Amino acid sequence: MRLRPGRYALVLAAILAAFVVGFVVSPLGGGSSAQSALTAQYGQTSTVGALFTINGSGQLENHFCTASVVDSPSGDLLVTAAHCMRDKTPNQIAFVPDYAEGRHPFGVWRVTRIIMDQDWMSTGDADDDFAFLVVHQHGKVPLQRLTGGEVIGVGVPAGKTVEVAGYPNDLNQLISCQNTALAFNPTQYQFNCGGFTDGTSGSPLLASVSPLSGDDTVIGVIGGYEQGGDTASVSYAAKFGDTLSALYQQALAEAGHPAKASASASPAAAAAAGHR
Repeated sequence: MRLRPGRYALVLAAILAAFVVGFVVSPLGGGSSAQSALTAQYGQTSTVGALFTINGSGQLENHFCTASVVDSPSGDLLVTAAHCMRDKTPNQIAFVPDYAEGRHPFGVWRVTRIIMDQDWMSTGDADDDFAFLVVHQHGKVPLQRLTGGEVIGVGVPAGKTVEVAGYPNDLNQLISCQNTALAFNPTQYQFNCGGFTDGTSGSPLLASVSPLSGDDTVIGVIGGYEQGGDTASVSYAAKFGDTLSALYQQALAEAGHPAKASASASPAAAAAAGHR
């Protein structure tokens, strides 16, 4: 099921039609065997960006995870992995979409709110390893108007070809890879592609472009089992389901409002989380 604010009925109709007539999206390429990530062409995936720590003066320090812009009425919402927010508060984080070698064509966006599921915060459940971030840049139009926004895909079965893009800590540019999102278990995807090292947590799994809207659909983010994986060639992602859908609705309600005090992960969640 796809979730897009204000377009639920239309999207649902398209999905039902797909099942009835046997609609199949043309594959993007790749397969279930291991592939190798390639450096993405600059400007190729503008919705995806690097999450940076910032100092007390607001200057960028190091990038540590990946996030991407998702569709919202306010145009200021990101999705990433919840474990990326370990020991972080909003005033310590900035998002740089389409970052490459010091360039930030869409600017630097300060995070104003972190929205995580209560079960993740209390237990660190790998099936709830996702979070939404609200961002802001003074005097700018909403971020989504500059970059576009991904549609949220809920309950998408394994077997879809996806493109995954993210920022390894040891590179200053985006990498990307296409392959099949396999079923690791009923609630987790597995994605085989070399090069997805520390820093790629939160990278979106982008499924086929919707024939209805032309938008990419994000069905999960690198995270979940083993905080996304213990090796660079095999990654995992919690499948977006009912919990993500409810959290998305919460994030839509909160986005664009004055920031509240951020919730921090419990000791149990913090103990479970190191991140890529």
